[in-house]
Amino acid sequence: MCGIAGKINLRQGQPINSKLIYRMLDTIHHRGPDENGVYTNNQIGLGSARLSIIDLVSGKQPISNEDNTIWVVFNGEIYNYIELRSDLEAKGHVFRTQSDTEVLVHLYEERPSDWLLQLNGQFAIALWDQREQALILARDRMGIRPLYYTAKDNYLLFASEVKSLFAHPGIEPEIDPTSLAQIFTFWSTLGSRSSFRNIRSVPPGHFAVIKKGKIIINRYWQLDMTLNRDVPKSLDEAAEELRWLLSDSIRLRLRSDVPVGSYLSGGLDSSTITALASQQAKTRLKTFSIAFGDKLFDETQHQIRTNEYLDIDNRTIHATLEDIGAAFPQVIAHTETPILRTAPAPMFLLSKMVHENDFKVVLTGEGADEILGGYDIFKEAKIRRFWARQPDSELRPRLLERLYPYLSTTTFSKAYLKNFFKKNLENTNDTFYSHRLRWQNTARCMNFLSPEIKSEIKGYDPLAELAETLPAEFNNWEAFAQAQYLEVTVFLSGYLLSSQGDRMGMAHSVEGRYPFLDPRVVDFSVGLPANFKMSGLREKVVLKRAMRDILPYETVNRHKQPYRAPIRSVFFGKKSPAYVKENLSPKKIDETGYFNAKAVSGLSKKCNSTGRVSETEEMALVGILSAQLLNSMWRS
Repeated sequence: MCGIAGKINLRQGQPINSKLIYRMLDTIHHRGPDENGVYTNNQIGLGSARLSIIDLVSGKQPISNEDNTIWVVFNGEIYNYIELRSDLEAKGHVFRTQSDTEVLVHLYEERPSDWLLQLNGQFAIALWDQREQALILARDRMGIRPLYYTAKDNYLLFASEVKSLFAHPGIEPEIDPTSLAQIFTFWSTLGSRSSFRNIRSVPPGHFAVIKKGKIIINRYWQLDMTLNRDVPKSLDEAAEELRWLLSDSIRLRLRSDVPVGSYLSGGLDSSTITALASQQAKTRLKTFSIAFGDKLFDETQHQIRTNEYLDIDNRTIHATLEDIGAAFPQVIAHTETPILRTAPAPMFLLSKMVHENDFKVVLTGEGADEILGGYDIFKEAKIRRFWARQPDSELRPRLLERLYPYLSTTTFSKAYLKNFFKKNLENTNDTFYSHRLRWQNTARCMNFLSPEIKSEIKGYDPLAELAETLPAEFNNWEAFAQAQYLEVTVFLSGYLLSSQGDRMGMAHSVEGRYPFLDPRVVDFSVGLPANFKMSGLREKVVLKRAMRDILPYETVNRHKQPYRAPIRSVFFGKKSPAYVKENLSPKKIDETGYFNAKAVSGLSKKCNSTGRVSETEEMALVGILSAQLLNSMWRS
């Protein structure tokens, strides 16, 4: 795992200054604290800040082929590098290291047209082809590892994190209002957008070719939700195959020259990874967990049960309100984007504990809910479609009370629940039927934008932009598959794997590995029939069947508890952090110019009172505060 950075002249220009590349690497030292490496010539500069995990001795980057005509730096891991290397050696390629990085240059030589599709891994790659005078920037299928770039005048800069680009004096940080509109709708930006003007991201499953002054973006992989015709005929057969695929995915992800641990929340997904990893680990597996003082968020009892059942060595961090509040500015410095939840902050604290325990690598369960249908949003859509067949029914909407029992304790709450989900109930042909209500609710956060920003984005519709990116076959997929596609491509790639995943781990030089996102596991899972994933309102049926003899009964069958963290009590509790009052003050709000000072003051007063604060208002609070913090981070 590493951080990468570099520069290419788009036209004839000055030779690349290695000092610039080193400055860019200095800003992402946390991603690769073990060693730096730089290669430059008259046209290209490639830099790597390395976190040594495989081939600790000779795996320094950049790495070239035999005649130094191809150079590469990359951030990530290629899990099938041993198998690829064996095949390449059989074809006459000569290796000088034992690293997975070196496989990339030889694989590109051997299969330039489809080399990326051969990789089972998580990666952001920068490859320089001297013969073709071309730079290739590539990102893994699911977008696990980040990669940004910006073009200005006669050059292009690229890096693992946006802050590296700001090391160049010609690049100014400015939050993009259109990106704000997307974040305040979807929780993340779409496609190639970043949170900053003129800075783009290589989208997941894409690569960019920079040649002869032009930048061309190409897609090499597309998530296909088409029902798999070769799917096992029975649930038991599907469960057996899924368990085998996950076990083999974990086998590959245990490849490391340093110890590998596992995150354990106490839920089904992380417990599955922990159980299957403990079967293969050469020593007693170490796991790392988060505990909260508030029972609404805490899963300690489930973590303890799994620990005892599997006989694993667990470490727990207790994330207090004060801890979350103190960490939040650092969290935003690493997310490099406004966020709508405080949930990344405990993950930041967790990776810090992992680092302090001398671990660089952890397995984690992200992706299971998206590919196997674990979220309540899938259940909501299913209930609403069932309800829409008899829209006047009084019984059908009561199914929603099963999802949110804490919201159905009073007549008022039950009526609110029914009225909220009844909006556009019968419009079942809506492309975004599964998500539109949620997105419209989140978009209310835009009410806090300043008149100037509202004017700049007037007429812009984030959902219309998203609709333009959907594959041609989207409308031919089953409704459940459509909902999964949106969850994977918008929420998982844009938010969960970034703000809550890569950025929080790498903040403390910790690499997360995701067995559920192995390409084989993804392809198999999304191709299963919907009823193998959700039967009635029972989620992840095939995974529960696969793990019923390996995990405790209560772990397999417990109701899913989404991972969340407190918000209001963090920023307006007994010990409110000083930066909250400062950044939400009318003076600071007006200086920044993104939000309406009067509206923000009203929100602050409401959050500081004893009255009820809605979920949307809490999201707005976090979004405004994080944007305010982000705005000032790289300004002198």
